[in-house]
Amino acid sequence: MTAEHQRLAVNNKKAIPLEQWGPYLSERQWGTVREDYGHHGDAWGYLPFDQSHYRSYRWGEDGIAGISDYFQNLCFAVAVWNGKDHILKERLFGLGNYEGNHGEDVKELYYYQDNLPTHYYMEYLYKYPQNLFPYEDLKATNRVRTMHEPEYEILDTGVFDKNEYFDINVTYAKQNPQDIFIKIAVTNRGDKAAPITVLPTLWFYNRWEFTPDEPRPKITYQDKCSVKVSHRRLGNYYFYFQRADDTLFTENETNMFKVNGTPNATPFVKDAFHDAIIDGGIRKKLRAKKDGTKFAPVYELNVKGGETTVLYCRLTNRADDKPFTPGFEKIFQVRKQEADDFYRAILPVNISTDLKNIQRKALAGMLWSKQYYHFDVDRWLNTSDGITPVNDGKRYGRNHDWTHLKNQDVIAMPDKWEYPWYAAWDLAFHCISLVMVDPEYAKNQLLLVMREWYMKPDGQLPAYEWNFSDVNPPVQAWAALEVYRIEKETSGIGDIIFLKRVFQKLLINFTWWINRKDRNGNNIFEGGFLGLDNIGVFNRSHNLSSSMQLEQADGTSWMGMYALNMMDMALEIARHDIAFEDSATKFFEHFVFIAEALNGHSLWNEEDKFYYDALVIAGADPLPLKIQSIVGLTSLFAVSIMPKQIFDRLPDFKKRVSWFENYRQRNSLFWPNEERGDGEEILISLVKKDRLIHLLSRLLNEAEFLSGGGIRALSKHHEAFPYSVMIDGNRYEIQYDPGDSTSNLFGGNSNWRGPVWMPINYLIIRSIRKYGEFYGDNLKVECPVGSGKFLNLVDVSMVLTERVVSLFAKDEKGDRKSYGTHNEFYKRKGNEDLLLFFEYFHGDTGSGLGASHQTGWTSLVADLIGGSEVKEEAYKEGSGHEVFVEYDDEDDS
Repeated sequence: MTAEHQRLAVNNKKAIPLEQWGPYLSERQWGTVREDYGHHGDAWGYLPFDQSHYRSYRWGEDGIAGISDYFQNLCFAVAVWNGKDHILKERLFGLGNYEGNHGEDVKELYYYQDNLPTHYYMEYLYKYPQNLFPYEDLKATNRVRTMHEPEYEILDTGVFDKNEYFDINVTYAKQNPQDIFIKIAVTNRGDKAAPITVLPTLWFYNRWEFTPDEPRPKITYQDKCSVKVSHRRLGNYYFYFQRADDTLFTENETNMFKVNGTPNATPFVKDAFHDAIIDGGIRKKLRAKKDGTKFAPVYELNVKGGETTVLYCRLTNRADDKPFTPGFEKIFQVRKQEADDFYRAILPVNISTDLKNIQRKALAGMLWSKQYYHFDVDRWLNTSDGITPVNDGKRYGRNHDWTHLKNQDVIAMPDKWEYPWYAAWDLAFHCISLVMVDPEYAKNQLLLVMREWYMKPDGQLPAYEWNFSDVNPPVQAWAALEVYRIEKETSGIGDIIFLKRVFQKLLINFTWWINRKDRNGNNIFEGGFLGLDNIGVFNRSHNLSSSMQLEQADGTSWMGMYALNMMDMALEIARHDIAFEDSATKFFEHFVFIAEALNGHSLWNEEDKFYYDALVIAGADPLPLKIQSIVGLTSLFAVSIMPKQIFDRLPDFKKRVSWFENYRQRNSLFWPNEERGDGEEILISLVKKDRLIHLLSRLLNEAEFLSGGGIRALSKHHEAFPYSVMIDGNRYEIQYDPGDSTSNLFGGNSNWRGPVWMPINYLIIRSIRKYGEFYGDNLKVECPVGSGKFLNLVDVSMVLTERVVSLFAKDEKGDRKSYGTHNEFYKRKGNEDLLLFFEYFHGDTGSGLGASHQTGWTSLVADLIGGSEVKEEAYKEGSGHEVFVEYDDEDDS
């Protein structure tokens, strides 16, 4: 066991497997729903970036390269000023949804360099221009660009062209769980000396103004190099720092004068450091103040070209009269070595240095994406933020029927700037990456969203804070099985109690789906956009007319997958607890009925050999919406292989399945795809073999779905042949759109009409591989179509994996597809190994689009890299079929 594994073993014994201190600080609290107290639900307009400096937040904090304790009582982050900007850089800048030509977008350069599950070692790199930060240029240029033009990024402004910028590398190394050393290394990447002011900032989350019985915490001056922190919940801490040019105190409270002209009782407000550093007028007062709720030592540096200045701080719960003893810096080397040892122990050995870097950075990014999330909907609806009174617009507006929801947890976020809130289906994918480094935390995250303070009493899972009632694909059962499988393969032990807990909660959620999203009781499911934003020719979440109903191929397929996953889960649990055998039968029958509905009604189009949504209009035949998109490919995801042993060990399940099959066949009723292998294992899937081949012929066609970087969300066929439909006198049209969205649906900040998306590609690869493990060389398809190369489906999954990984990997020129037109910057000295994990990727070029730190579900590339080599070797050695859930003859205990 490495040192990190030993620390994880201690954490695993806790009720919540989490370190007290970690990267739990958000990178954007402004512009969120939970900070919106306005009348009209305009979160972007109510608290924009320009006001974030002087308004205290109600539900959390934000900062650059920051940390906090897991209740975010106390926060630390780094603030900087280059001597030219009009604001102190305390948080990352980006455009709000209305300001960008493709919605909200961060306009900064920062990178998650390294992290451990216990956060005993963390690295974060921020690049700060020495010249005027191009705030106005970014706003103005994006404002005039159309949706048919690309976003204007900070690398397009020219501010980094001459290397006139600082690398600010923030590194954390823990001595113990409550003793953290902090290293701030400021490197001048230019040729000439340049000034920079650095403020390592410590402050409290403001609870005292909104909670009457919450005493005000205090940071108190001790001497020129230390302050004492006193907090009722947190206890006492001490912040040590090297001799500074100044020390400043203020309060983390709103500057009401800037909000509405009301005079402030004191000058000690949230943005006082801004005024002190940039204008200087208030600096003496802040220097004279000896306590407060926000504190920073001030370092005014002049760094020579090519050189580095290093600052050290220490945050600890132990008073120490010698906080920086000789040789203290070695703690950073020790923890870095422990990080190297940890990743060396868990990641593949026989892969290139570049792939190792991609894999480790993806996992580090996932760990950096942990964030404290606080939201009590009932309190939010019925209290004021001190600026806007309680109003009916909010009380009866967004999320007003989710008053049971009381969240205060550390959650793995999609992207701590663009999406600093959890999303139910994103979180399920996050756990696939998390289980590689921290299985207990991965399981905790899956269970968390199913707990009673998240799940609605009727069984619905919260989608995301913009509308908790939206519906995301039900992937939690699949994710739980994947987490179970990966942990079992790694440790040799399967966590049956975890599966039982998940199963019991998802019984309620599955029932909600059956009762709420199958309007006619015919096993054809709706669900609206189902996480795919603008995938439809119109907004699938809105009813066009009361006389119309949209029957969704993906909604029905997701439910087929859900039923099959629940069956697999029940079968695995039944090996240890026979009481679950009946549930397996129940979900098998559910799957049969859903498969019948998908294949026997209007969703399969025999002419096109594809699954489509169908619009059912009263008094008319169903209208297939002939859009060739991943909506029709979700049918591939419901596939399972059951070995002979399961029938031998569960005779009642075998009896019921046999009876059900015989009954339906005697009565000429539909029976789903069921095939038997040489070892008497059984393949069960939504898609019969002939239809599977038809779907693969489109999926593997480079003129349709297959791109150089993976599977497109919408077929390239629609580039030359847009699809349009006339409904009630209105024309709706969709065409292949490989880059940023040209549609305003769902805010216009993401696009499912052509780009490559990691989670869908991951599901496709896993599913095709499952088919391949069953069929072996008995089924080969042309890949790519037109190449003359015929491969079995395991090899097809490898081809798809290589294409997805190629988005991040260097080519022979040292370019990465994901960096597109910005590759020159990333080939400069020192930038060669920097990586970003974008939300989605251009369907033709592979360049990264959308959120730039979506690690997040894009971190799934780590599993693809880690799993491809192992599975490929296992397949070459002829080790037999790998099954979705393992059934062996030995008890896991």
